Amino acid sequence: MNAPDEKPNQLESIVIKSNVKQAVYKNTLEAFNLLKEALRELVEEYSAKLKGKVIDEALPTFHEKGPFEAEFRLAADMLLFSMHSNVFVFNREHPVWKTDYVKEEPLNSYCGIINIYNFLSDSFKYNRMQDLGYLIARIFINRESHFFVEGKRQSGELVKDFKNDIMSKENIKQILDTSIKYAIEFDLLVPPYDQVKIASVEQMKEEIFHAKMKTGKRVGFKFNSDDI
Repeated sequence: MNAPDEKPNQLESIVIKSNVKQAVYKNTLEAFNLLKEALRELVEEYSAKLKGKVIDEALPTFHEKGPFEAEFRLAADMLLFSMHSNVFVFNREHPVWKTDYVKEEPLNSYCGIINIYNFLSDSFKYNRMQDLGYLIARIFINRESHFFVEGKRQSGELVKDFKNDIMSKENIKQILDTSIKYAIEFDLLVPPYDQVKIASVEQMKEEIFHAKMKTGKRVGFKFNSDDI
């Protein structure tokens, strides 16, 4: 006799979660489009300030790689922005579950993700497939367009304003400024000697020695609550 009562509840859950996920996807895509717009504006702004002060190859460029990916290059660095097409919920150990905003309404925990990676521009220019890039930040956006940014060193402080922070171009520009500052300030590390002390004739003849040297930066980036 319980079966008829259970079926509508299951259907209701499907409808609710489906609508929540659609809202999250829509908001994340809108945020990603705002981000791409902000990157285009940064290219114009930086180019105007740097023109004549640096070589043309060091001037910023923006490339849209499709609906879910974009890249921003500035001098030796490239920031790659990638929006995931799926919607996620956090594991139970994540600090987001300690916020009143999510405790009062667990559906607020469903989020879309925009990842920000830092690579060296030359890694792509010279097709150095073994070079390393680092995930320096993730932007989480929910059904109400509320957001928070998670950096390398996760902290409960990062989610404390989830209830109040709403995605906007101004907030996106602050996130971009912080990401670009990080990319520029953290320099390239010399690869360990033992990693590159042996090279084959084939590597040298084919000029792929750089591919053997896994080039990458040090990590340790952190978004503070004051940065967003």
